[in-house]
Amino acid sequence: MRTDGIIFDLDGTLWDSSRVVAESWRATLGRDFGCALAPDAAAVRSIMGMTAADIARKLFYDFGDDALKVCLQCIKEENEYIARHSGDVYPGVEDMLSELSERCGLYIVSNCLDGYIQCFLRCTGFDRYIRDFECEGRTGLDKAGNISLVIRRNGLRAPVYIGDTAGDERSAAAAGCVFIHAAYGFGTAEAPAAVIKRPGDLPGVISGLKGESVNA
Repeated sequence: MRTDGIIFDLDGTLWDSSRVVAESWRATLGRDFGCALAPDAAAVRSIMGMTAADIARKLFYDFGDDALKVCLQCIKEENEYIARHSGDVYPGVEDMLSELSERCGLYIVSNCLDGYIQCFLRCTGFDRYIRDFECEGRTGLDKAGNISLVIRRNGLRAPVYIGDTAGDERSAAAAGCVFIHAAYGFGTAEAPAAVIKRPGDLPGVISGLKGESVNA
């Protein structure tokens, strides 16, 4: 069975927003919490793909019991900032999406608050390629749960998930989805079905897949 749906992670797979997110968090922490220090782009890059609770524990622990509250405020306000400044789309992503959208449905699943994926789509104009998306902030589900939701909602029989971290790989496996590792992103993988070193490699890799579904 040929691949009938490609589900993408966002950060580290389609774009890198760590620079503008760091700028946004710095502004929020200074204005709302009187904090002169903020995570830099490298620190933000290290937490991409994590849930808000995990980000709070890793980067906002100095705020003690208020860590999650402060983290959520930073994340909530980043969308407006990103909408004005945009993240850095990886070279070749639009050509890749354009080509693949003519073959099958394209989707996004990311661990983020509601509004972040929509912001990405507005900034880039890529909404014309993406049929559906889901995130933790809308459903309360983890990434595996949201991948499964998108698979069911769109009737996919042989889906593939593209991500850049071992967490993405585990989530894809839990959802019964073939995993391809975006090695140009932020993390590593253990045993992906395939590896791409740049977005432009993906159409050829998809063509070479056997296409068998691991779903029931």
